[in-house]
Amino acid sequence: MNGACGAAVSAAACEVALVLAVDVSGSVDETEYRIQMQGLADGLRDGAVSEALVVGEAAVLVLQWTGTSRQRVVVPWQRMTDFDAVEALAARIETTPRVWRNFSTAIGEALEVGAAQFRDVPECRRRVIDVSGDGSSNEGPGPRNVHGLLRQEGIVVNALVIEGAEPRVTEYFWENVIHGPGAFVITADDYAEYPARMRRKLLREVTKPISKAPGDSFAPHL
Repeated sequence: MNGACGAAVSAAACEVALVLAVDVSGSVDETEYRIQMQGLADGLRDGAVSEALVVGEAAVLVLQWTGTSRQRVVVPWQRMTDFDAVEALAARIETTPRVWRNFSTAIGEALEVGAAQFRDVPECRRRVIDVSGDGSSNEGPGPRNVHGLLRQEGIVVNALVIEGAEPRVTEYFWENVIHGPGAFVITADDYAEYPARMRRKLLREVTKPISKAPGDSFAPHL
């Protein structure tokens, strides 16, 4: 174990613990999976994002999710103590293989599994699940059924929605998935827009609030 990782991260300065939950359900093909992972890695490398991560000594974890009983931590908690740690995380993400394919979409269970990870970073001031997806939940508990747990644990859920696989996905995530004070949805009209939208999303989550931009939806009080 090195200073940038470990199941139980110990330091007092952690500003935010961020679970990055990546959709690997059947609606996501291999090219789209790689776009997600590369876009996530490139977003972390953005100068403003990486600086905020380091200044806040953020803790970051990556979770792949699909149908019921198919959610797995593929990158355990990494502490962003310096820029080398951010680069190591980005490099690990862009080379992480896909765990599953051709399964359903269990968003509620993904939120439950994501929420359970925060027990290993109790010192972090904010808890955020960053969930990406291109479809509504069709298996397991509905995401709204998990909101009570999220509220109890003080967890905010934000979303990056990729439109195209089914109609009105942004509306679905707005009404059912995001949760907590200031929670928001950012929409990519297709996977080509994903990297730029992910950068914007990460920037909002790890830095001071910025003004609303096209493609952003907010939940000011949930």
